[in-house]
Amino acid sequence: MPPPRTRTKTLRHRLAELRGPEVQAKALDARALAALAANPGCRRRAILDGAGVDKGALASALGSPSVFGQSQFAFVRGNAFEAKVKADGGTELLRLAHEKLDRAAEPPTDARVPDLTAQGPQGRTARTELALREAATEAPGTWTLLDHPMLALDVAGSPAFLEPDAVVVHPDGSWTVVEIKSFPMLDGAADPSKVGAAARQSAVYVLALEQVAARLDPAPRVRHRILLVCPKDFSNLPTASAVDVRKQRAVTARQLDRLTRIEEIADTLPEGTCFSPELPAEELTEAVETVPAAYAPECLSACELAFHCRDRSRADGAVTSLGRPVRAELGGLTTVEDVLAAARGEAGDPDDPAVAALRRAAALRAEALSGARPEVAPCP
Repeated sequence: MPPPRTRTKTLRHRLAELRGPEVQAKALDARALAALAANPGCRRRAILDGAGVDKGALASALGSPSVFGQSQFAFVRGNAFEAKVKADGGTELLRLAHEKLDRAAEPPTDARVPDLTAQGPQGRTARTELALREAATEAPGTWTLLDHPMLALDVAGSPAFLEPDAVVVHPDGSWTVVEIKSFPMLDGAADPSKVGAAARQSAVYVLALEQVAARLDPAPRVRHRILLVCPKDFSNLPTASAVDVRKQRAVTARQLDRLTRIEEIADTLPEGTCFSPELPAEELTEAVETVPAAYAPECLSACELAFHCRDRSRADGAVTSLGRPVRAELGGLTTVEDVLAAARGEAGDPDDPAVAALRRAAALRAEALSGARPEVAPCP
């Protein structure tokens, strides 16, 4: 039995030990937070993200390199498009905000763009909050554009620093999140799956903004319709759409509340546990396996460790590798071996609906494979 952890060390110190000596923490962005909220039962991802572990490097060190992430070409194209949207003090961006979200307000002819430069994420977060406060007290009735502000959001007891593309302060004092993407809007509509991903990511920013607003008196209104800016058709001209993220915000808030606190997970780990990619593969694998995962096929598009967790799930025969809907239908049957035994009548409670359905399916399969045909009465 490993010795129990003591509480003499601060959480920050313990998370640094989990990352490894002199390993820089990887910032937890809104995309990762949205993916984490979509799978709140995964303690492995929670502790790795909370400790700032680079899961891409970790996956490579484990021998299951990830293909998850944005291509370099898409990254460069996105940066170029964002620079175009924000050119000339964000004139085009603010025009789109006025057109899509606030036609009743005065057009943004003379907008403020405060300098948000500061040292470190904590400094930038404080500078952003000050700029938002100044927009409400010193420049009421005008448009303000915050370019790449820094927001903080408490996630399972650990702060996450988030950087939206922009935040617009309307003349009435309300705040809007702006998300700039490089995928196109064709005839005014974009790929629904990509819009949904952008909405989930923006919902995290909305939650963080609401925490800032709650500290001001009076609290400004954080709008639940975000501005999604994309290239128009096959050009590089920007267009925009107002996307309602109320549903995504509610789901994300609920899922983040369900996350086990990072400190509680850290307390269960053996003393000396470390996830540094510099460790030997065997030692690193043992460290990763000390934290339970909740793998599902959806992880393949959201987590760098998905291939490693999938291989482990398959090796253990876990039904989670078949997907959450299948897992939900199987009730208390948690492994493929249990499922097959129940289908063959070797195990399981016959009164269990899942067991009864499996046995009925097995009987139908056996009948189909036997080639037996039902008797058909001759025509009169």
